Amino acid sequence: MDALDRVVKPKTKRAKRFLEKREPKLSENIKNAMLIKGGNANLTVTQVLRDVYALKKPYGILYKKKNITRPFEDQTSLEFFSKKSDCSLFMFGSHNKKRPNNLVIGRMYDYHVLDMIELGIEKFVSLKDIKNSKCPEGTKPMLIFAGDDFDVTEDYRRLKSLFIDFFRGPTVSNIRLAGLEFVLHFTALNGKIYFRSYKLLLKKSGCRTPRIELEEMGPSLDLVLRRTHLASDDLYKLSMKMPKALKPKKKKNVSHDTFGTTYGRIHMQKQDLSKLQTRKMKGLKKRPAERKAEDEENKSKRIKKN
Repeated sequence: MDALDRVVKPKTKRAKRFLEKREPKLSENIKNAMLIKGGNANLTVTQVLRDVYALKKPYGILYKKKNITRPFEDQTSLEFFSKKSDCSLFMFGSHNKKRPNNLVIGRMYDYHVLDMIELGIEKFVSLKDIKNSKCPEGTKPMLIFAGDDFDVTEDYRRLKSLFIDFFRGPTVSNIRLAGLEFVLHFTALNGKIYFRSYKLLLKKSGCRTPRIELEEMGPSLDLVLRRTHLASDDLYKLSMKMPKALKPKKKKNVSHDTFGTTYGRIHMQKQDLSKLQTRKMKGLKKRPAERKAEDEENKSKRIKKN
């Protein structure tokens, strides 16, 4: 049995709080990412991991020591680090003659590798090399995906899902215009993925809506897709399953159209329209002859009933 699985009962209050934090919840915590350096990582891969960590702060853990492991051959060390640091996302960097400047990005489900994709770095410009102002730590980015491959090819579709999971940050209920200042742009073109990050500048436009300018902030990466390890459709659906308590309850007799308008159906008893009060007008008043005929009709009905 694994050493981390042996804990049955906490002996201190601190240990109890620690275990309660890691218990399954209806609304899960923000996904943390661990950035691991391989046993033969070069300067380029190390700097990429540092720059991605700078974008992920404070929801990331950077391992500075080298770890001799191969994610596609043996995943036990990644699963151990995931359980130890409570991280469901990971990025592993390595370098060798066969696969130079290599990055493996992936995610976990129940502390086991769900899917991972290997990317090769062809061109890299660091945060330090671009001498522009940077966004503050913990800024939630806006994610933009360009290219048909992200919607057509299965590998690219899963890579898009991975990038969204990795960089989305915390879920917020309200958005402030001044808080929209960080953009991550992913472009899939001719078998390559172009990763760019920009700082969004709001300029005066002479009207209420400001003029928007994008200033490159770094890092900048040109990536190429290598190996993939994707979860089966059944396991992927299981990982996306929503708890019953969070599912919205279906309201009876309520429907919505494409424009978001709500329609409701009301069930009522049969109405006698003859007794319905209408607007009093001289033209609608009954004449004496009509009243007399109506009274006689009512009398005859009463006599028949008796």
